[in-house]
Amino acid sequence: MESAKIIAKLARMLHQVGLAEEFAQDALVSALEQWPKVGVPDKPGAWLMTTAKNRALDELRRRKLIESKHLALVHEAPLVGSRAPDPLAAADDDIGDDLLRLLFIACHPVLSTEARTALTLRLLGGLSTAEIARAFLVPEATISQRIVRAKRTLAEAQIPFEVPGIQDLAPRLLSVLEVIYLIFNEGYAATAGEDWMRPGLCEEALRLGRILCELLPQESEAHGLVALMELQASRIGARTNTAGEPVLLMVQNRGSWNQLLIRRGLAALERARSLMGALGPYALQAAIAACHSRAPTAQATDWNQIVALYDALSQLVPSPVIELNRAVAVSMAFGPAAALEVVDTLRSASRLKDYHLLPSVRGDLLQKLGRLEEARAEFTRAAAMAHNTRERTLLLGRAAACGNATQ
Repeated sequence: MESAKIIAKLARMLHQVGLAEEFAQDALVSALEQWPKVGVPDKPGAWLMTTAKNRALDELRRRKLIESKHLALVHEAPLVGSRAPDPLAAADDDIGDDLLRLLFIACHPVLSTEARTALTLRLLGGLSTAEIARAFLVPEATISQRIVRAKRTLAEAQIPFEVPGIQDLAPRLLSVLEVIYLIFNEGYAATAGEDWMRPGLCEEALRLGRILCELLPQESEAHGLVALMELQASRIGARTNTAGEPVLLMVQNRGSWNQLLIRRGLAALERARSLMGALGPYALQAAIAACHSRAPTAQATDWNQIVALYDALSQLVPSPVIELNRAVAVSMAFGPAAALEVVDTLRSASRLKDYHLLPSVRGDLLQKLGRLEEARAEFTRAAAMAHNTRERTLLLGRAAACGNATQ
C-alpha cells in the first residue's frame, strides 16, 4: 500500500507512470539494502516517500537543465503570459488526493476497460500480475501485456495528471467502480498467499469509494458500491478464528459483525435508492448483503428475497459467477437438489474452467444431498485449483470429512 501512495505522488510529479513505478521500486530496494544495517525508521512510509521523491526531484532538475540548455541553443525564450507550471512544485503540493488522481488517470477512456482495470490494480492495489490474472480469470501473460500496453498508451497520449472535470467523470465511472471493487475483493478473499484476507486492501478500497461518493454525490452506483463494501467489511472480524482459519458465512458469529459498518452500509444503500428507482449492479449486490446483515441467523435470512435480487442482477449483468452465487441462495431457499441443477448447467462455462469455487459449491451441494464420495472428489478438485493456503486447507478438510463419513 505504501508503494501505491508513492507511485501516485511520483506520477503527478513526473507525468510518467512507468518512471514513477520504477523510482518507487528503487526506494523499496534501497530500504531492503539499508534497513537491515541501520534499522527500520520510525516512519517507514515517510522514509520510502522521501527517498523516492528525491529520485523524482533529481529527474525533474535534470529535465529542467536540459530544457534550459535547449532554449539557450536556439536563442528562444518563453512568451510573456505563457509561463508553464513548475513541475517541481508538485513535490510539495498536497491539494487533492494523489491516489484518486492516479485512479482516474489509469481509468482514462484512451485505454480499454480491461487495460484500465489491470493497470489500476497493479499501481494502486499493489497486486501482482498473477493475482490480477486470477481476479479476471484470464492467463497471466494476457494481464502482463495489458499493463505494458496501457503504460505505453498513457505516455504516448500525454494524459494530464489530474482529476477530470465533472463533465468528464461519468464515462470513467463504471471502470473506476469496477477497479475499486476488485481491489476490495482481493482484500476480502485473497487469491493467493498464507492469509485468508488482506484487510489493508479493503480499507484502501473503502477510502477510495468514500472519496468518490463525495466527488459524485448524485451517482447512485458510487453509493451502491460503498454500501456493498461497508456491509461486506462488517464481517471481516468474524471471517477467521483465533488461528486465522476461515469461518464461512453460515456459521459466523453475527454478534461480532461490525455494527457501525452495517449502519454506514445501510445508509449508503438508502442513499443509492433515493437517487435511482431501479438499482444498478452494485446497489443490487448491496441489497443482497443487507439481507444478510439484517438477519440474526443464517436460517432467518430472507433467502427468497436474495434469489429475487440475484435474478434482477443476472438480467443486468449476465455472468456465470453471478449464477453460481445465485445457486447458493437457491439451495437455501428451495433445497440443494434445485441448486445442483443450476450449478450443473455452469460446468461447461469456459470462464469457470479454472474457478475453484465451482467445484467447491458443487461439493457443498452434493454433501448436503448425502452423495459424499462425489462431494469428496469435488472438494479435492477445488483444493487443487485454490491458490490461497488457508482456503486450500479448508477445502481439503471438507474433503477429508466426506471421506471419513463414508467409512
